[in-house]
Amino acid sequence: MKMLRENKSRSFANGKVYSLLTEDGYPVEVTDTFLPYYTKDAIGAKQNALKSYDIADRTERWMIGVSCMSGCPVGCKFCATGQLPRWRVLSAEEIVAQVKFILEKNPEYSPANAKEFKINYTRMGEPFLNLNAVKKAVGIIDEMFPNVHHYISTIGICESDFSWIKGNITLQISLHSFDEEHRNWLIPLKRKMTIPELGQIRTGSNLKTTLNMTLVDESDFDIESLQKYFDKEHFFIKLSPINPNATSDKNNISEGVIQSKNLL
Repeated sequence: MKMLRENKSRSFANGKVYSLLTEDGYPVEVTDTFLPYYTKDAIGAKQNALKSYDIADRTERWMIGVSCMSGCPVGCKFCATGQLPRWRVLSAEEIVAQVKFILEKNPEYSPANAKEFKINYTRMGEPFLNLNAVKKAVGIIDEMFPNVHHYISTIGICESDFSWIKGNITLQISLHSFDEEHRNWLIPLKRKMTIPELGQIRTGSNLKTTLNMTLVDESDFDIESLQKYFDKEHFFIKLSPINPNATSDKNNISEGVIQSKNLL
């Protein structure tokens, strides 16, 4: 298996984010976070806020966020990943190595003892532009940890195959705006599905597909479009804050509609 070496890290209240380097010097980001188990019921509670300052530990909800690329060709206007001077896809082994890296950093915890053990494919890169490696990594991790839950985030690449999203694999669609013109500015990759096409996605997952919206402006949200295109039986809506960075600052979108901040 290809090795990843630690470059730098930053800690926050409920976890840590690491910058790793591949053998050939490409940067990779991986996160290690945890939350109380009650936050899993975001649909029932209609929000994901903490009830107190008790943030639990890795025996409740343990989430590892992995990259499927170093850098990203999509170029979202509030994401710093696309500003790296070069990018490349990661191999399945390099994706799995990120999970192993986090586990080695936490030898006192076991995924088998966590109420939820989740791999979020939400850091650097677009999983459906590196689909073979992502699917292979999912298979390897499944064999290692039978209780694992995979969470795959995509902008909706044209002609994507969603038939493999089933059982313990859940899909997230990064939409961000119901205004197609503004969405195309926020997510400039041309080869993506239209809003009506995204609404037709169906999976065999145990959970609904998440529709993620990092709202830059109130006009990005339209309840009529939501009701028209996204059946509530198949989709769960998540509103996310912007995490300010050099790219969002450059595009004058350092603050969005949702003002909640990550734990520090």
